[in-house]
Amino acid sequence: MGAKKEDKIKAVDAAMKALKKIQGEFAGEAERLDLRNEKDVVNLVKEVRKEINQEKAEDK
Repeated sequence: MGAKKEDKIKAVDAAMKALKKIQGEFAGEAERLDLRNEKDVVNLVKEVRKEINQEKAEDK
């Protein structure tokens, strides 16, 4: 049988608490990294991926 309604509520509550904690920890990071819009985020992701790929290539 499925999970009880109370168990589902507890799981959702725990997930929401975790999300709020992470949001608090990330507060100010966009400003610190000078991320003003989605394009800035995309460029950051590309830069990080490039660095990771370079590190992997060096390890071979």
